[in-house]
Amino acid sequence: MALELKQSMRLTQQLVMTPQLQQAIKLLLLSRLELAEVINQEMVENPVLEEQAELAQEGEAPEPRHSDDEGGVTPKKDEDSYDELNWEKFLDEYIPLDGGYAARGEPEEGPGLENTLSKTPSLAEHLLWQLRLSNFTLDEERMGGLIIGNLDEDGYLKGELAHLAQEAEVSLEEAERVLKRVQSFDPIGVAARSLKECLLLQLEHWAPGDQVARTMVQEHLKELERRDYKAIARALRIPLSEVLNAVRVIQELEPKPGRPFEEEKVLYIQPDVYVHKVGDEYVILLNEDGLPKLRISPYYRSLLRGEGKAAGAANAYIQEKLRSAMWLIRSIHQRQRTIYRVMQSIVTHQREFFEKGVGYLKPMVLRDVAEDIGMHESTISRVTTSKYAHTPLGIFSLKYFFNSKINRVEGGSVAAETVKDKIRQILAQEPTDRPCSDQEIVRRLREYNIDIARRTVTKYREMMGILASGRRRRS
Repeated sequence: MALELKQSMRLTQQLVMTPQLQQAIKLLLLSRLELAEVINQEMVENPVLEEQAELAQEGEAPEPRHSDDEGGVTPKKDEDSYDELNWEKFLDEYIPLDGGYAARGEPEEGPGLENTLSKTPSLAEHLLWQLRLSNFTLDEERMGGLIIGNLDEDGYLKGELAHLAQEAEVSLEEAERVLKRVQSFDPIGVAARSLKECLLLQLEHWAPGDQVARTMVQEHLKELERRDYKAIARALRIPLSEVLNAVRVIQELEPKPGRPFEEEKVLYIQPDVYVHKVGDEYVILLNEDGLPKLRISPYYRSLLRGEGKAAGAANAYIQEKLRSAMWLIRSIHQRQRTIYRVMQSIVTHQREFFEKGVGYLKPMVLRDVAEDIGMHESTISRVTTSKYAHTPLGIFSLKYFFNSKINRVEGGSVAAETVKDKIRQILAQEPTDRPCSDQEIVRRLREYNIDIARRTVTKYREMMGILASGRRRRS
């Protein structure tokens, strides 16, 4: 069989993601804060880009802080200079102390000690501080450090003690002794391996003589979770009053010892778009506060026009950066226009929601908006990701307005968020001693002309973080 080389031509079609298209898609996915970071980074890397400063009013010139006369910098009259500083008074405030200096009194206008702490210690830092103060050997301290390092944010030990002992090169018995000592640290119950062990450690410390509470935690934790106190009383053969007294003691315990050391994470939401009601109409405004307004630098523009001297390599570099800058500006403008059109379509579809509230939210999918504004569903999905709208009813994620439909008993449909809101209303009115089961919720929803399965109620209840009926019971 002979081998030969041939040339042939074929005409094919393929989708190519150009760098410009990739950039436009990337900008669509970004939130407002992420977009500001990208713009600032581009301004650092691309010399052609610059921020368009707002024009100052005529006659308003910024007053310089310092004047530079005869080559020297002279402070203003209201500023302190080094020559005018009262050095005798300054030195009199301090006295020598052990080779250093300490203040005689409180410094003038100085912050207090409580205002100098930058943050509260974490759980690990608090435990390591106690570990260093304890009388441990080097091996025990290494083992204790491994135990503390393997605690989760709630204060529970997640690693296997045998593996940690092997890593610390100590015996399992010695590791158990170190664990017991770490479990005696503050907060009580830390380094426990289960909820039962955590509660028992706290009972041993706070209520060592309460045998009923200890037995209930050891043998009847499931009944405690279901609040089935009568079953516990029958199993222990004690009066119900004694069980309730022990329950009050157990309720004072902390199931998550690490909770006081959790750093409070405050998430600030800056809306991408504002919806205001003006008369009978809704006006949409894009939030562009904090976003730099970009423009092409006039200096580099003049270089390309031949008004300056630029070598061939420099000219090619400027042209490349100019194209990149123009694409970035166009992509940002396209992103803003797309967000505006999507929000405009949402307001049109969900006008009753903005007028009357959550109970009037209509079922809507991405395809409805895509067909309305003539874009693909994937584009709508990118635009609505991590975007928020400030409305007269509050701040909502753009994804919030897209809901699957739930059929009504007498025909028609209702949005899933409306059903969730109705479930919240039903559970807010339930008696504390006889909470509604999921099947009871289904029956009550039918009274509101909502046809829904029990498993769907269970799914929505869990999504809203609501416990089952047995765990919501209050005696």
